[in-house]
Amino acid sequence: MIQADTKLSARPLAVVTGASSGIGYELAKQFARNGFDLLVCAEDPGIVEAAQAFEVLGARVESVQADLSLYDGVEKLYARIQALGRPVDAIAINAGVGVGGDFARETSLEAELNLINLNVTSAVHLSKRVLKDMVVRGEGRILFTSSIAATMPGPFEAVYAASKAFLLSFSEAIRNELKDTGITVTALMPGPTETNFFHRAGMDDTKAGQKDEQDSAELVARQGFEALMAGEDKVVAGSFKNKAMATAAKVMPDKVSAEQHRKLSEPGSGRHH
Repeated sequence: MIQADTKLSARPLAVVTGASSGIGYELAKQFARNGFDLLVCAEDPGIVEAAQAFEVLGARVESVQADLSLYDGVEKLYARIQALGRPVDAIAINAGVGVGGDFARETSLEAELNLINLNVTSAVHLSKRVLKDMVVRGEGRILFTSSIAATMPGPFEAVYAASKAFLLSFSEAIRNELKDTGITVTALMPGPTETNFFHRAGMDDTKAGQKDEQDSAELVARQGFEALMAGEDKVVAGSFKNKAMATAAKVMPDKVSAEQHRKLSEPGSGRHH
């Protein structure tokens, strides 16, 4: 257990969810390299191994295995945060999952409700708990992992894109509410990124699921970390193409941007290279 003695408390503490792989893993490394201690969480046992990798970078690391799609999983993580007896200087609310396929005819309702529980409900629940403590202190940073999918309708990942739009809207709104508190809220908006996201979402055969369409998770995490530390409201991470897509989505009618998204996410679209 990390003791809250003065020597250690000189190091800021960051909490990262979904930290066993992908963007969360790389975000945790960014915090570790930049002088933070860590409390990392994921639902899989790989979080223990990940924690060891972060310790090598000089951080003191605690890990929690918890399923944040469950109310009790979020409470378990928050109980561990409180048990450290240290203020949370930064939290990356990053755990998330995708579901690919045709909503009416193909995808599983159970998988989609689980997606909403993890991507939406747990983000609201965890930020509600952590923000109360940050407000009392008058400082803190929150990073939500949204997506450029938040800027346009997402055919063939309809529930996922809607969940990321929720996170973007939510983070922008609470950022405004907190503007005089010393707390900053940042939305990280990656495009297609090299993680196991597409495989888990059943989207290996989509255009977005192809490696040559993807940015490295390390690049996305670095840009997210820098935006968080600079207190920016949001950052479209990764390639210039992502920024162009996000900008275009602002001016294009939804019907048109939905068609654009479909070209990336439609099953079989990855085979047309």
